[in-house]
Amino acid sequence: MKNQLTEHFSLDELIRSNTATNRGICNMPYQAAIDNLQNLCQRVLEPLRQWAGVPVKISSGYRCRELNKAVGGVKNSQHIKGEAADIVFPDIATGRRWFDWIRKHCPFDQLIWEHAGGKTWIHVSCCRNEDKNRRQVIQ
Repeated sequence: MKNQLTEHFSLDELIRSNTATNRGICNMPYQAAIDNLQNLCQRVLEPLRQWAGVPVKISSGYRCRELNKAVGGVKNSQHIKGEAADIVFPDIATGRRWFDWIRKHCPFDQLIWEHAGGKTWIHVSCCRNEDKNRRQVIQ
């Protein structure tokens, strides 16, 4: 299995989960989910990284159903298909710049400014089939 999905993103970082590790959950994706993760990296994450010029940290990428349930994800989460990632950023101003840049320059299905438990992150998803990308923005 190819671990490097793009120049700056690996499969390992997009499946890493402390919750999965702590609970003994195998979070290994199936091939279609890996293909979806690579698409997400190629179309959104890598372009953002290249533009920003600094590492882009992913707090949650692919989640198997068991992991998605364990973290309280919605039942039909795009994380389960490998179509979504949650991006963390060093400060709110940087997060806003990244959010606006993705909105203006990347194909995406959903772009959500999310916050819970005192934390804020960007949720972004992208479908391989361009016609399915709704370009839904929620702030």
